[in-house]
Parts: sequence; C-alpha cells; structure tokens
Amino acid sequence: MTDANDKLKEEIWKNFSEQQHVFLATADENQPRVRPVTLIHLRDRLFVATGSSDAKTKQIRGNPKTEFCLLIEKDAQKGTIRAECIAEIIEAKEVKAVVYNKIPFLKEYWGSPEDPDYALIELQPISCEYMKLGSIHAIRMKL
Repeated sequence: MTDANDKLKEEIWKNFSEQQHVFLATADENQPRVRPVTLIHLRDRLFVATGSSDAKTKQIRGNPKTEFCLLIEKDAQKGTIRAECIAEIIEAKEVKAVVYNKIPFLKEYWGSPEDPDYALIELQPISCEYMKLGSIHAIRMKL
C-alpha cells in the first residue's frame, strides 16, 4: 500500500464522528431501499442500531450487501463518502451492551441491551467512493 493511499484513507476516516446521519441502502429482493439512519462510529467500527423486526434487518438477513452515503460539509463546500459494505447482525451481547451504553439516544427506543427488539448491525466497508470537499470528481478505492 502506498503512502498516498494511507493518507487518503486517513483523510476519509477523519470525516466520521461518533454519530452522523447517512443514507443506507439495502436490497429488498431486486429492489433497492434507501433510508436515513444514524451511523455510529465506535472503536474503529461502524454500526447501525435498529429494530429486530424492521425492514432493513430483514433485508440484511436476506442479502448482507449494503451501501451508505455520508454528505460532508464545511463552510460552503460539500463532498460525499459512499461506502460499499457487508452488513452483519451482531449477536454478541457484550458488543451490543458497549454500543447501547455509549450512545444515549438508544435508550429512547430500547429498554436495555437485552431488549429483544434491539438489533445492532455492523457495516464492514469494502470499498468507497470519496468526493473531497469542493470537488466534482470522486476517487474510488478499496478500504
């Protein structure tokens, strides 16, 4: 891996905060489905918390290929990060508890990390398309 690729990856990851709104795409048989979600960036991992019976959870069980798009903005400049991911529904109680206890808004939806309706999905990026702030050209790369 080149220094330029390492620097670009570092630049991309600096755009993520602990919580941000993204658009998440899943597949419902042969139809894409897109919705806004809160993406959680914690311990160098990406998560989405949702209901265990929600459509996105069912769709991920059927097809783990997902994609999200993050709009980045600074002053009047805009850019995007689109990442192709493999989604995994997390069953590990300790991981679910760490995320639940770290992210306050989750308590508004679920009573505890053991709540049967609380599902935690990890998004594992494979590649991304990065459009730097103010650019009109995207850079595509493996992550």
